[in-house]
Amino acid sequence: MKKKLSIILTVFLISSIAFTGCTKKDEGTTSTASSDVIKIGVFEPITGANAAGGALEVEGVKLANKMYPEVLGKKVELVVVDNKSDKVEAASAAARLVEKEKVSAIIGSWGSSLSMAAGDIVKKGKVPAVGASCTNPLVTKGNDFYFRVCFIDPFQGTVMANYAYGKLNAKKAAIVEEVSNDYAVGLSKFFTDSFKKLTGDDNCIVAVSNYNTGDQDFTAQLTNINAKNPDIIFAPGNFTESALLIKQARQLGIKTPIIGGDTWETPEFIDIGKDAVEGAVFSTFFTSEKPITKESEKFLEAYRKQYNKEPAAVTALSYDAYILILDAIKRANSSDPVKIQEQLAKTKGFEGAAGIITLDENGDAVKNAVIKVVKNGKFTYLDTIEPQK
Repeated sequence: MKKKLSIILTVFLISSIAFTGCTKKDEGTTSTASSDVIKIGVFEPITGANAAGGALEVEGVKLANKMYPEVLGKKVELVVVDNKSDKVEAASAAARLVEKEKVSAIIGSWGSSLSMAAGDIVKKGKVPAVGASCTNPLVTKGNDFYFRVCFIDPFQGTVMANYAYGKLNAKKAAIVEEVSNDYAVGLSKFFTDSFKKLTGDDNCIVAVSNYNTGDQDFTAQLTNINAKNPDIIFAPGNFTESALLIKQARQLGIKTPIIGGDTWETPEFIDIGKDAVEGAVFSTFFTSEKPITKESEKFLEAYRKQYNKEPAAVTALSYDAYILILDAIKRANSSDPVKIQEQLAKTKGFEGAAGIITLDENGDAVKNAVIKVVKNGKFTYLDTIEPQK
């Protein structure tokens, strides 16, 4: 009898331990709403061709998290994943954040193609994502769960077409685009459409040359373009390839002004291009030379103290993505992703480091553009352009 009782007690004890173990495992997979931690995913290229851009955005998010580490009385935990500058990896990284990490919201990614690759994941998983610098319109189109704190490429393309036509008196332009990059292809189209309207000439684009991400020799494209004698070369693309392209253009004796988009604003652009990129003009989102809001001043003071340098525009934007998500969590009074999404969609007049954020019906921010030039080896402010009302 004692032996039977001992066996029964042993079985009961084992069952209790097993049951307790299952309970702990279940607690580990519950939503963050019932825990003491709220998780925010950071979805960026840490490695690969876009790593420098990803690093700049991660800087901004980590600084914001250091300055604002809590919301609703809970600690905010960043879960940083590497999308490896690859579309397939980007989808996998987003899926990990949604399905395994159970984050309440996601920030990223540098690179419109990478953001677009994650679009269906966040939409089906009903987890809101806020892009910092992904400017292609398709990132948010038809996706109620994707937002952004930057302007979009139709505006950016128009800004640079106006600069070429109005400031440089250009009547003929050539395009060199990174054809494997959705951002570059889209921006080229918007520049072309706007430049044709300004000139009233359907033949104002005298040459279009393409290259792929990772290419290093642009001799053929540049030789073809130079033969057409354009007044301006518009060359949106990744910072590495763009710097190499400009460097090779100058080595070939091409003196035509070369202008581009926001992806140029990384230290690597100047490090690679060196003296050749002096005078290169591009559009971007923010300048530390003209703080816009009180949050701009707080951000600049903290960033300079932390990193002992001036911030890139995309760093200010990723900072804004973080504090905007926290604001939506406060307004929702919840870490539930769907409730956060509902509040993000209602954002109006939010004060960020890179300006006032009001999101339109597509989840896009209506923002000013900044034009900068490389001068004496530094990115230097030229002008601020407001969107047309």
